[in-house]
Amino acid sequence: MSLMRRPVLQLNASYEALRIIPAMRALKLVTKGKAVVELATNKLIYPGIYLPSVIRLVVYKHVPLRMQVTTRRNILVRDGYRCQYCGEKFRGGDLTLDHVIPRSQGGKNSWENLVACCRKDNHRKADRTPEEAGMPLKRRPLPASVHTGRFILRSMGLAVNEWGRYLYADSDGDRRFAVRG
Repeated sequence: MSLMRRPVLQLNASYEALRIIPAMRALKLVTKGKAVVELATNKLIYPGIYLPSVIRLVVYKHVPLRMQVTTRRNILVRDGYRCQYCGEKFRGGDLTLDHVIPRSQGGKNSWENLVACCRKDNHRKADRTPEEAGMPLKRRPLPASVHTGRFILRSMGLAVNEWGRYLYADSDGDRRFAVRG
């Protein structure tokens, strides 16, 4: 990965995590005076200038609260790339998404109704609920929470450890994850 595409955590002026942006965008915000570097890497990109890891906006930006998006990748990450019926681990391309309550029975595309499933078990379960098919789930599907994003970041191989103090605890010790985007 090129240095200019390296992920950078963007914070609001209030230190709330907003989104993850490419390093090139972060550098543009810093050079325009719209952001300051809160944490830099050890990668020198110009004499006296290090590649940022975390930047903070100078002026507060109001951003409406959004839920973690229900996507195929996010469901696979939540389930650890394991079939929720047989428990075996697979590559992402070898898994499908299964509706616990089938769509034909009113099942929705939601965190609570979608699970990772191998093709064999998805075919075997067909258009039935797990109880009707005699195939109990290994784990009940959980909705997105304030901590779901942490697992998604880990799966992307991002430097969660260096971002930890900005993502997980505020002054009251309240654990939260507010990255959007």
